Amino acid sequence: MSTDRRSFLTKLGAGATVAGLGRVEFANAQSSSSFRPAMHAQDDWMDKLPGKHRMVFDTVLPPHFGAALAYAGNFLNADKDYGLTDKDHAVIIIARHFATPFAYNDAMWAKYGKLFPPFAALDDPKTKTRATVNVYAASGYQPLDLPNLGTTIPDLAPRGIQYAVCKVATQFFAAQLAMATSSTADAVYKELTANLIPNSHMVAAGIVAVNRAQEHGFTLTTAL
Repeated sequence: MSTDRRSFLTKLGAGATVAGLGRVEFANAQSSSSFRPAMHAQDDWMDKLPGKHRMVFDTVLPPHFGAALAYAGNFLNADKDYGLTDKDHAVIIIARHFATPFAYNDAMWAKYGKLFPPFAALDDPKTKTRATVNVYAASGYQPLDLPNLGTTIPDLAPRGIQYAVCKVATQFFAAQLAMATSSTADAVYKELTANLIPNSHMVAAGIVAVNRAQEHGFTLTTAL
């Protein structure tokens, strides 16, 4: 009986081992079939950005874009406490919805600033009237005059900050500006996209960039 019992337990142990391996193999099969985002050539520029730490800021209103500039600057500056440099970071600011015009340069603001809808523009703190410059690219303001708290687009350009600019919103503004200037939507769209701030990338839609950036390893922050 003792020999039979030992034989039974040995067989049971072998069976348990086999069963255990089966479970491991099943778990591995489950893991290998887990979700992985599809990659698309249009988003390859995100992977080409250097940096160990990756952040994306989503902006939808004029004040949000300014806040994102301030936050991006803080992100780079504060990480110096870790012994890091700007090259250790990859940062994208998404300009979509009513924040999109702030991805256009001063030439576009000089020409169209007073024609942008009020919900997509700001008053210039210096003149107290509708801005005809991209105020987030301009200097000479007091830190509390604007939501960017003095951190400007030119300040961040050499530090590698990138911008994703919404194509859908740009098409919307192009159509509105075309009606106001007796031009065509296509002509204005080409003009706007040829006059973006430095380090800009036109994307199919800002909301798509919000999704794609996270799938490419960027941490999302909503700039409010």
